[in-house]
Amino acid sequence: MFTPIHTSLGALLLFQSSSGLLLHNGAVFGISSLLSGCVFNPSCDNVPIIAGLVSSVAPIYLFAPSLIPTYPPGPNSWASVASTFGIGLLLGWGTKNGRGCTSGHMLCGLSRLSSRSLIATAIFFTTALLTANFVNGGQNIPPCPSGIPCYTPVYPSIEELAFMVTATALTLVTNFVVVPRVLDRSKKSRTIFSYLAGLQFGLGLFISGMADPAKVLRFFAVLTDPSRWDPSLALIILFGIGPSLATYLSVKPGQKKGEEQKGEEQEGEESTKPTLADNWRLPTLTVADIDWRFVTGAAAFGLAWGLRGVCPGPAILRTVLQPTWGLVAMTGYMLGNLF
Repeated sequence: MFTPIHTSLGALLLFQSSSGLLLHNGAVFGISSLLSGCVFNPSCDNVPIIAGLVSSVAPIYLFAPSLIPTYPPGPNSWASVASTFGIGLLLGWGTKNGRGCTSGHMLCGLSRLSSRSLIATAIFFTTALLTANFVNGGQNIPPCPSGIPCYTPVYPSIEELAFMVTATALTLVTNFVVVPRVLDRSKKSRTIFSYLAGLQFGLGLFISGMADPAKVLRFFAVLTDPSRWDPSLALIILFGIGPSLATYLSVKPGQKKGEEQKGEEQEGEESTKPTLADNWRLPTLTVADIDWRFVTGAAAFGLAWGLRGVCPGPAILRTVLQPTWGLVAMTGYMLGNLF
């Protein structure tokens, strides 16, 4: 169902967590690389973020359990095990070779005006759209309950609204008031904020509906069955990517003074630094670095996304809530990351 308030507030949380990580730690919130790094190369830059993401399940479970998605059954046969493992393998191989997913390329990359992320997003979004609508005759897209059109708006209960507004307000105050005044530029401070950013991002995934694979698949239904189309996730562009773009343009991370007018060849003093770090850690690859692995990786990720409506961030949350599914899918994901 169309959830304009839920998704708008969730998108604001996604914006605050990803922009906060950029402004304070100087890093990009790319879940796929953070997840694989947490397993194969753990550090204070990735483990706290994944820990924060995982712990976001607790406040949702305690204060707003109605926001927890109803997942399809976990693997209960060899065929379902193979299918779940295959989806995980596609996600892992696709995000590894496509160098990112919806968080790194779409939320963070588009807001940084990255041409490379624009190309990746176009590839995996188009692939997911076509896959969801035309593979298996579009039967992967579930109808809404009781035959009600999925574009029918629904609104939060008083309890849900109170929780969502409180979470959004606390995140805003924490990121833009408390952190700059309380934390210093140090490794310990960056670790603390990494955890907070992961927690905020996980809450944003739950509240926006991105953690619900059925909701994601219904967003793709626009091509073949408008009655199944849920437009909610379009609001992430407005309230997630839009504010992130405005933040990036106002801060211009890593840009030197005078570059806008006189070009990059003129030396200058760096205009800003992250609040908690000494330098920016932004992707340096460009369109010139795009190769066949990048293209096929983005397409493979789009195929998995269109088949099951799951990307790496929501997959972590689902693993916590549905361990049987997570064991099979994450094993496939990590294996895919090795190639």
